[in-house]
Amino acid sequence: MAVAARSQPLDADSRRDAGRALRAAVRAGAHDGLTTGLAPGMVQANLVVLPADWAAEFERYRALNPKPCPLLAMTAPGDPMLAGLGEGIDIRTDAPRYNVFRDGVLTEEATDISGLWRDDFVGFALGCSYSFEEALLSAGLPLRHHELGVKVPLYLTDIETEAAGPFHGRMVVSMRPFNPADAIRAIAITARCEKVHGAPVHFGDPAAIGIPDIEKPWLGPAVPFRPGEVPLFWACGVTPQMAIEQARPPLAITHKPGHMLITDMLNAELAA
Repeated sequence: MAVAARSQPLDADSRRDAGRALRAAVRAGAHDGLTTGLAPGMVQANLVVLPADWAAEFERYRALNPKPCPLLAMTAPGDPMLAGLGEGIDIRTDAPRYNVFRDGVLTEEATDISGLWRDDFVGFALGCSYSFEEALLSAGLPLRHHELGVKVPLYLTDIETEAAGPFHGRMVVSMRPFNPADAIRAIAITARCEKVHGAPVHFGDPAAIGIPDIEKPWLGPAVPFRPGEVPLFWACGVTPQMAIEQARPPLAITHKPGHMLITDMLNAELAA
């Protein structure tokens, strides 16, 4: 069941209230779909959950790759609460959908991971491009996937991330098309959003970063280009899922792409 998008709230308190209402709906099982365009103004987070004996190496991997893996918060072993991001945020129940990996293989999806939770699990909340999208929209830059009501297209590149122990792999990017003048503005705006991926890692020719066909995303639907538009590619928080596949921990859990954790933090609080 989906929750309809709300109109833009007028102040910070009403934005937080709307975000908490959506998070409560997710926890109650009333919303298990995409969070694209929902909870306007609120930070949405990517998730990674790993056993403690794998978490230290992942944290090193994350620190070496801040563009795709910007840290918002990290839990203590066994603690499912993300206190630094809001009131009562429970990593086990508060994302609409989770991906469960066993030995690096995606084996199942879940809407609640309470039954899988272990007292040695460590959770990571990572920045999401949905946060810088608010800054783009506020500057009058339209987003094609918002216009179409779909999630942003993702592509697997040939850009290798920096390895840390068993964690390594290629970078995943999200793509948004703009005309050249708007592309310059988009680069400048997102450069101020380092905690949510920052400026694009590439623009222009997709083949230059190993993307053979822009009309065939790795995940999500393709979006149409208008005459004169160029693609801009941002590092994506789905990249850790590629690293998990390479590292092959016995058990790991992430959000399902596009199904993000809604926090109580305002996007404006992340802007540099």
